[in-house]
Amino acid sequence: MTDADRPTRPALPARRARGAWLALALLTLANVSGFVDRQVLSLLVEPIRHDLSLTDTQVSLLMGLGFVVVSSTLALPMGRVADTRSRRGLLAAGAAAWSLATTLTGLARGYGQLLVARMAVGAGEAALQPGAISLLADLFPPAQLGRAMSVYTLGTFLGSGIAYVLGAWGIAFAAEHLATWPVLGAVRPWQSVYLLVGLVSFVVAPLLLLVREPPRRETARVPVRAVAAYVRAHADAVVPLSLGFACSAAVNYGIAGWLATFFVRTHGWSAARAGVLQGSLTMTVGVLGALGGGWLSDRLVRRGRVDGPLLVGVVGALGMLVCAGAYPLLASATAAAVLLVPVNVFAALPWGPANAAMAELMPERMRGQGAALMLLVVNLVSGALGPTAVALATDRLFGGAAGLRYALSTVSVVGMLLAAGLLLAARGPFRRTVRGA
Repeated sequence: MTDADRPTRPALPARRARGAWLALALLTLANVSGFVDRQVLSLLVEPIRHDLSLTDTQVSLLMGLGFVVVSSTLALPMGRVADTRSRRGLLAAGAAAWSLATTLTGLARGYGQLLVARMAVGAGEAALQPGAISLLADLFPPAQLGRAMSVYTLGTFLGSGIAYVLGAWGIAFAAEHLATWPVLGAVRPWQSVYLLVGLVSFVVAPLLLLVREPPRRETARVPVRAVAAYVRAHADAVVPLSLGFACSAAVNYGIAGWLATFFVRTHGWSAARAGVLQGSLTMTVGVLGALGGGWLSDRLVRRGRVDGPLLVGVVGALGMLVCAGAYPLLASATAAAVLLVPVNVFAALPWGPANAAMAELMPERMRGQGAALMLLVVNLVSGALGPTAVALATDRLFGGAAGLRYALSTVSVVGMLLAAGLLLAARGPFRRTVRGA
């Protein structure tokens, strides 16, 4: 299979377009559910840390490494399934698995049980990205793919925002109304939040069965060795592209994991107040940033800039370098909160284009595995290093809890410098590969 084998797809007929947008809506809902289950932990840090006597580094392992080791390890076999089997069935099974694991997180009584439950959430969510990106790349032509991927990416920001608000309000609600559960007896408020979130998430799996599997234009299965050979042949594009977006994601995850704690420690806010700020910004300006990134990427592609998705990634990284590097250092909580508006815009900008870039880079029957490869790199770098880098910098470089603000600033600047440099390095090889040169 060569780059020239890629079919040129016209705009969709009206009937197929309706089916494609319905599938996109359901996949976005699944992404919302997955990110609620993943991110609600960030607003429960302090009560969990207090109840289980955990250090910041232990908490960061729950946020990052404990989740991503399993999700990243399973991403590649899940991508293989997405390229060879029913993507609809894969997604429904994954949604059921992460919903069950989230519910079980609410039953954890110690750090070990909590860590295992978080790993199980990662196992279920490993199916989401490969299955969804493979489906969307078959449902939408290249000129619409950036927008479609950006709509799907809205689930990341809507889910994260909902998680922050649920974590903020849910603790108070659970403490007052859900101190005991039938059969389970007395539970902690943070456990009640997990139980509620997990049980509600179960509705997603049957809805995903409504997605119609589009016909594959390429019917021959591609051996794993052929995928590996393709990636090796185009490593000059695949490696810096994946690592560049991974560095950007590492900063985003570091901020997401520690922002509420930053406002609590540095500015004396309550966790509920910080969560409402974080959630409302993520669900408003974050959504606008995601949509804007898709629009800008598609506009560049229509004008012949096939590297448009990477250029959007560079713009996002440079904007984050300035804004995310500055807000933790401001003396005023109000000024820091205001600067979080552009932080959320720039953080959201590249993620639809990132998924579109990998989908365009890989031939059709390799897209699930291509998405899995990118997920593997992004998860390992961002999930393992993002929250943990902030925690280690806080503990080891800046003297403990009070140094969190300096750790957030340092990690943001270094991470985004790396992201911008890597994405710029990927532009030339990416253009040659997509054009089939």
